[in-house]
Amino acid sequence: MMPFHECPICGGKMVEKEVQKLLYGGIHMAVVKVQAEVCLECGERLYSQGTVRRFEEIRSKLKRQETADFIPMGQSFQVV
Repeated sequence: MMPFHECPICGGKMVEKEVQKLLYGGIHMAVVKVQAEVCLECGERLYSQGTVRRFEEIRSKLKRQETADFIPMGQSFQVV
């Protein structure tokens, strides 16, 4: 059951969807697929408390460079 039926930002309808979230920690980035409530009008995303805790754990691991249990997806480059 979704806690919000209307978006707290614009009042639009909320639906549950699988989304991708980019998380940054130090010089690393991770892509995580999670369930979120998404507004059909403005795109606002609402995450459960458990999902937010998971985001923080992943960010901490990225900062500490503890990425052994993550799946590499390629390389990132900075162009100046």
